[in-house]
Amino acid sequence: MKVAIVGGGAVGVTAAYDLAERGAEVVLYEKGEIAGGSTGRAAGVLYDAFAAPEDARVGDRAIERFREFSGEGDFEFRETPYVWFAREGDEKRGRAIREQVPRMQDAGRDVSLTDPAELRERFPAVNWDDVGVAAVAENTGCTIPATYADLLAAKASDAGAELRTGVEARVDAEDTRVETDAATESFDAILVAAGAHTKRLLAEAGIPVPLKPYRVQALTAGFDADRREALPMAYDATAGYYLRPHPDGLLAGDGTEEVESDPDDWERDADRDFCEVTRERLGHRLGEFGATREAWAGLCVATPDRDPLLGRLREGLFVAAGWQGHGFMRAPALAEAAAECVVGENPLPEFDPTRFEGDEEFDIVEGMAVE
Repeated sequence: MKVAIVGGGAVGVTAAYDLAERGAEVVLYEKGEIAGGSTGRAAGVLYDAFAAPEDARVGDRAIERFREFSGEGDFEFRETPYVWFAREGDEKRGRAIREQVPRMQDAGRDVSLTDPAELRERFPAVNWDDVGVAAVAENTGCTIPATYADLLAAKASDAGAELRTGVEARVDAEDTRVETDAATESFDAILVAAGAHTKRLLAEAGIPVPLKPYRVQALTAGFDADRREALPMAYDATAGYYLRPHPDGLLAGDGTEEVESDPDDWERDADRDFCEVTRERLGHRLGEFGATREAWAGLCVATPDRDPLLGRLREGLFVAAGWQGHGFMRAPALAEAAAECVVGENPLPEFDPTRFEGDEEFDIVEGMAVE
């Protein structure tokens, strides 16, 4: 079987590896460099704390595979608990957390409700004084996303996949052919995993899909190494920002813009207002910390129901996109499922991309939002 993959992010390179391991002849097209898009700008927060059964299965498998790959090349899965909380007085999100945790437990997730006293004892580097309702997930970690993509690209190449970087690909509107500036090549199947560019690429092939890229922001800052050892990953659901330990000290982000972005023309640098507000939040939550090291923006992709599009669009054409900010953390499992779809299986029918007409109107909602 000859398969083309369009997109060299975490999902694309993992699918290339999985398909090559199954004996497929794989050609991956990436118009830039591996992990040069959303993957390289992702936060690297990895958790399986999902309540919906299908999401919990995906999260569990993703963490399992991250652990399997950890230690190869430069990739490391760093064990780090994940805490999410609502502040005192935020009854809506506090109630949502209380309702989510039992559902997550029913789905087999290692999560539990906790309280400020327990959080202070376990994670003394963080100020928990204003926390009303909180939960902690244990089967979690963090990493540098580009190291994962580089590893899986190397593994895919070793397994026989051909990775063509710096090559922009277009999908034929009627056939399973891929066109580039240099040539046109026929395949048995094509998997489009092009992130924010997926909507336009498929539109050119005559297939509308309801995807909206949107901009998110993050920064890194210095943080004392000893205190960093006691730093969990944390998400303040009331304020809508997250933080995590990072080799530079710490990483924090939010800055979700609830408007559609142009996947080719968008601001790559973080906004000054975002940096100022984020540093204020970190000061409140962590006390002293160091100077900002880097600040950037990336693109996530939304769908009408906040679930991805994964599966067959027409004979020989498949899509894997619309991760709502959860793409990298679930990439090992989502890519595996995409590869299985290509070879005739359908492990995640809940994410069938044909459930939409493609012209749906919908609002962009932050992927991590607790509602």
